[in-house]
Amino acid sequence: MTNTPWEASSGLYKKLAIGSMVVSGTGIVLALIGANTHNRPLMYTAMGIIGIGLVTHMIGMGIRARDARAWRVSQGLVRPRPPKRAKRNNTTPGDTP
Repeated sequence: MTNTPWEASSGLYKKLAIGSMVVSGTGIVLALIGANTHNRPLMYTAMGIIGIGLVTHMIGMGIRARDARAWRVSQGLVRPRPPKRAKRNNTTPGDTP
C-alpha cells in the first residue's frame, strides 16, 4: 500500500467519494439559491440532497475500511476474522447419517 490513501483505494471507493462530493455540492448550491429566492420547497429539497450526499460518503468510508482490512489480512498484519456461523448439516436431529 502506498503512502496516499487515494492511490491505494479501490475504484468503488473513488466513485463513491467523488459522487458524494458532487451530490453534496449540488445540494449546497440549491440551498443557496433557495435561500436567496426565498423558495422554501427548494431549500428543503436541497437539505435532502445534502443528506443523500452524506449517506453516500458514509458508505464510501465503510468500503474504504473494508478494503484496508482486506489489505492488512493479505499482508499478514492481522488475522482474518473467523466465520460468523459454523456451517450446518442439512440433517434433522433424529436422522442418522
